[in-house]
Amino acid sequence: MPQHPIAPVGIAPAVVAWFAHAARPLPWRAADVSPWAVLVSEFMLQQTQVARVQPRWAEWVRRWPTPAALAAEPASEAVRAWDRLGYPRRALWLHRAATEIVERHGGEVPRDLDALLGLQGIGPYTARAIAAFAFGDRHPVVDTNTRRVIARAVDGAAEAGAPATARDLAAMEQLLPTDREAAHRFNAGAMELGATVCTARSPRCDACPIADLCAWRAAGYPAYDGPRRTKQARFEGSDRQARGMVMRELRAAHRPVAREELARLLDDDARLERAVEGLVADGLAVRTNGGYALPDT
Repeated sequence: MPQHPIAPVGIAPAVVAWFAHAARPLPWRAADVSPWAVLVSEFMLQQTQVARVQPRWAEWVRRWPTPAALAAEPASEAVRAWDRLGYPRRALWLHRAATEIVERHGGEVPRDLDALLGLQGIGPYTARAIAAFAFGDRHPVVDTNTRRVIARAVDGAAEAGAPATARDLAAMEQLLPTDREAAHRFNAGAMELGATVCTARSPRCDACPIADLCAWRAAGYPAYDGPRRTKQARFEGSDRQARGMVMRELRAAHRPVAREELARLLDDDARLERAVEGLVADGLAVRTNGGYALPDT
């Protein structure tokens, strides 16, 4: 994507100043929150709305305030407590990451990027987010909201297009202040701006702190003409819905659930079979003599 002629000078200071009074009081942003609690929030916030995450996060960090506390319980408890946050493999990954933190790092969340990347379920974004938000280290952090802000303000495009880790991190690095505290605030502020003001469908340019610096606005809000992401299939009647129904039964039961019991959930045996086999393949369910259950390890 070509660089827009308007230089991004001033974007970071303006966002940092705006964030000082516009930041939502999210609990994982509190000064006394542990690195582990930040890590839990980052797992939960992947592909899940903040409003849905907040109550579940509070329950998790109350029940499992340290990696050792979670690692000491079976994986089934993590999956059960995950409830309906969606993408329940994240619960398994989080449980495994807790175990790895205990085994490799003495029960303390590591600060080093490579060490973070070595934990289950942690990729380039999550590792940098933990290092930046839990430890205050200077790293570019890029999520969907940040990518949209940069696409509009710097590149003059309505949408960011397909993610590309190296390109996205380089674009954020160009804007990131050298001061660690300012970098921390800009990382969080750019996300906040995209989540609350520079939204995908209804951007509130009148409330934007960088409206006068925005290349997209200066160009007259041109429509996006790049490749479109494939739309997700309808949930109702899908295999995803069937998986969710099976998971709900397994979470509620503290015993194996017979195949005959699961068959009552759906009138489509083939869809049920795909759901059950997919859950087993993903490690979210195990076969037992009595049927199916959540994993214990």
